[in-house]
Amino acid sequence: MVTLDGIRPFMKKKLTEDKNIHAIEVRADTLEECLADASVQLETKTLNLEYEVLEKGSVGIIGLMKKPWKILVYENPEIVRQKKEEQGELGIDDNELEIAPVVVDTDGAFYVHRFGSHLYLKIVPPVGKGKSVAEKDVLSVINYCESAKFDESLVKSLCMAPNGTDGKYSEIGSYDHRDACDAILAVDISKDEMEATICVSAPQPQGSEITAENIHNALRIQGVQAGIDEERINAYVDTPVYDEPYVVASAIQPVNGRDAYIAYNFETDRSKLKLKETGNGQVDFKELNLIQNVVAGQPLATKMLPQRGKGGKTVLGRYLEAKNGKDINIPLGQNVKLDSDGRTIVAECAGHVMLVSGKITVEQVYEVKSVGSKTGNIDFMGTVVCKGDVQDGYSIKAAGNIEVYGSVEKCHLEADGDIVISQGVMGRDEGEIICGKTLWARFIQNAKVEAGENVVVNDSIINSEVSAKKKIILKGKRASIKGGHLFATEEILAKDIGSAGGGNETLLEVGFDPEAKKRLLELSAMKTNFEKEQEEIKLNIETLENQKKIRRSLPAEKEEKLNEFKSKNEELKQQIGDKDEEIQKIQSHLHELKVVGRVSASGTVYPGVKITVRDAILEPPNEYKAVSFFYDKGFVRMDKYSPSQNDGEEGADGYTTN
Repeated sequence: MVTLDGIRPFMKKKLTEDKNIHAIEVRADTLEECLADASVQLETKTLNLEYEVLEKGSVGIIGLMKKPWKILVYENPEIVRQKKEEQGELGIDDNELEIAPVVVDTDGAFYVHRFGSHLYLKIVPPVGKGKSVAEKDVLSVINYCESAKFDESLVKSLCMAPNGTDGKYSEIGSYDHRDACDAILAVDISKDEMEATICVSAPQPQGSEITAENIHNALRIQGVQAGIDEERINAYVDTPVYDEPYVVASAIQPVNGRDAYIAYNFETDRSKLKLKETGNGQVDFKELNLIQNVVAGQPLATKMLPQRGKGGKTVLGRYLEAKNGKDINIPLGQNVKLDSDGRTIVAECAGHVMLVSGKITVEQVYEVKSVGSKTGNIDFMGTVVCKGDVQDGYSIKAAGNIEVYGSVEKCHLEADGDIVISQGVMGRDEGEIICGKTLWARFIQNAKVEAGENVVVNDSIINSEVSAKKKIILKGKRASIKGGHLFATEEILAKDIGSAGGGNETLLEVGFDPEAKKRLLELSAMKTNFEKEQEEIKLNIETLENQKKIRRSLPAEKEEKLNEFKSKNEELKQQIGDKDEEIQKIQSHLHELKVVGRVSASGTVYPGVKITVRDAILEPPNEYKAVSFFYDKGFVRMDKYSPSQNDGEEGADGYTTN
């Protein structure tokens, strides 16, 4: 049963959230332009905005009777709440409905001045717990004026008034005034007409002080007509500064027009796309949200036109020119087009929107429930999303990304972009994954992996061959490497490396290009095979030539065979030379590689692990805790655990494990 007591906490929470919402009114020719402009002002994406239509716009007829849209825009309260949670700003108790404004306690103040032949009093009330103006203090100042005649009861009533004199001067009496004793006011205008200052000589005891009206009249006589600062003039009247220049007017500076820009309706900075974690700190791969899907006709961005500059004025009214905003071209990529307004970019088809070389592009996405007998092998020029598992024996090839919500077994996956596998890889010694950028997986077991950038694993890598041109990163409670052969150009980072009970050999190599090293091994093996084949052929050639010396001739068949062996020998000689040349180039490349390389373990490195950093090899004889291995003067050195600055918190294209 729903009761009032039950819904009261909910209503209090909603009231608090509503009070934190900042709404703005926006007017533009189209609704999309309104939202794009609001996203800039509110510093958020248009997807996070909600709005109310105040005035519905109209395109009119042939440009006539055109009416702009007017909407009230505010950020989604849930997004606001999430932002504040991330910034640690939500300190509001559910029982609190209002936050009391900060009040700075300020004492009251009073001013007594002689204007013309009269005495004037201005009283400013206190703020907060500040002290009120004391009547005796006011009277002591008034009595200090020579020949002062005033109404004491009036002064008392003004001192007791809750609002003082409401920011104005009230006449309270008179004095014996002499014109010759008045303050003298002079106005000075700078040569560039950017400032107007006054300089006032102090009045004699029976002279009049300067009023705001006196200053305005003097400025008008000197031709000052722009940039007059009323607050500074009033402040000067309250507390005059004598015999010193005092600025009372400043030029109105010109405001340059805003340049044209593109207001994007999607996230262009992939570093802001973050993985989510569950309560126990595990990465939730089901909530990756790495692909920003769009549908045909969806607005992707709007070009905001350049604004005209707003001219300024000198204090004498001379015009100061402003620069108009610069225009830009609209960055159209593939599968997008311009809408009828000529400024809104819309998708031509469903797909994944992204910036490619600064151009807005829609990359088409192919979705399947699972990959198996119903789909066959998939070869797609775009991004593939598999909602389930990739079954044994099937393959996926994609020109974009591959995202698998389930697991990958004995399969072949190949993508030019990123590959994300939520449940991990169980390759059974035949599974193979090749990605041009970064592989994300929960675990990798008995598989072969090649990544053009990083390999990010949340659990373990077991008995696998893994190579990455940047880093191999394992982060989690069970982030371990057990068995297998791992290559990384920059760094291998894990919690535990090897195993206490021994097991399969664990080989880690860093500080070089894994593809180059792989090619070097292939070339070396090929060269060895060629040399063995060449030795056999040379032996056959030598045998046949000895027979020819003894017999002075060979049968036609053997003579033909000898010529074949000689031809093959020359061919192998050329192939061995080519392989030697390529081997030398790769060795030179690996030697000149500036990346030092590092292996870091926050937990334990067990005996039996073999670590290679560049050309140096180390096999730790004992267990080591929280240690980093690095290259130094031809040797592998050890130090306290200190991974590089980017130790896995940020992965490929800015994706993070937070």
